[in-house]
Amino acid sequence: MKKKTLAVVLGAVLSSSLAGLAQADKLDDIIESGKLRCAVTLDFPPMGFRDEKNAPAGFDVDYCNDLAKILGVDAEVVETPFPDRIPALVSGRADVIVASTSDTLERAKTVGLTVPYFAFQMQVLTREDTGITGYKDLKGKPVGNTSGTYEAIALEKDVKSWGSGSFRAYQTQNDTILAVTQGHIDATVVTNTVAAATLKSGKYKGLKIAGDAPYVIDYVSLAAKRNEYGLLNYLNLFVNQQVRSGRYAELYEKWVGGKPVDLTVPGVYY
Repeated sequence: MKKKTLAVVLGAVLSSSLAGLAQADKLDDIIESGKLRCAVTLDFPPMGFRDEKNAPAGFDVDYCNDLAKILGVDAEVVETPFPDRIPALVSGRADVIVASTSDTLERAKTVGLTVPYFAFQMQVLTREDTGITGYKDLKGKPVGNTSGTYEAIALEKDVKSWGSGSFRAYQTQNDTILAVTQGHIDATVVTNTVAAATLKSGKYKGLKIAGDAPYVIDYVSLAAKRNEYGLLNYLNLFVNQQVRSGRYAELYEKWVGGKPVDLTVPGVYY
């Protein structure tokens, strides 16, 4: 009687485990739903912004559309400020993050990150009247950046180590650039793509690029929930195929111009 009971219990546990393994993962859910929801930041040109018709546009938007097309589903851009990217994913408002998300070890504790799909060099953006000619001149000055970004974390860390000056965090990239333009802060650090797009737009008068910031290259990844292994594996292969097919170079030329940044780290397999 005891052996029979034990066998029944073990059978039930095994059946439950197998049922769990057989459940569809997020990749299957996306395909079955017919829709891919991408968290995209739309105040970060040329990666994400709104065009003259107020429609989402940019590198990240095209990347989301490419992924949806390959999956055979419709793309839905979920406009997401930088600080809300991970909350949008974790809460289920978005299926993937396509929003220039730096592949930090701290973020990897919360979400799953793919191999890099883009990379940035950081530059100092300041007004022409500040006397700032390079990163070293930021010491002791009021500076700021967009909350939650790689460059904000690096800049705030340096300000604390200098023991002088001040750091202010802003909700959006536009807020940060406006703060520089209006004199609330003297400078910020932005990606080379944002710096070029900001000056080209003509919307912000009296700004200039004051050299590169001494940060390592900022590799950015797509992101999905950490336990969605099927989806993450698919996203990694998708990034690989974008490069191999020439699509990455095509999008880089379209939105940034010039030779695309190499996405591999020397001496490291990606």
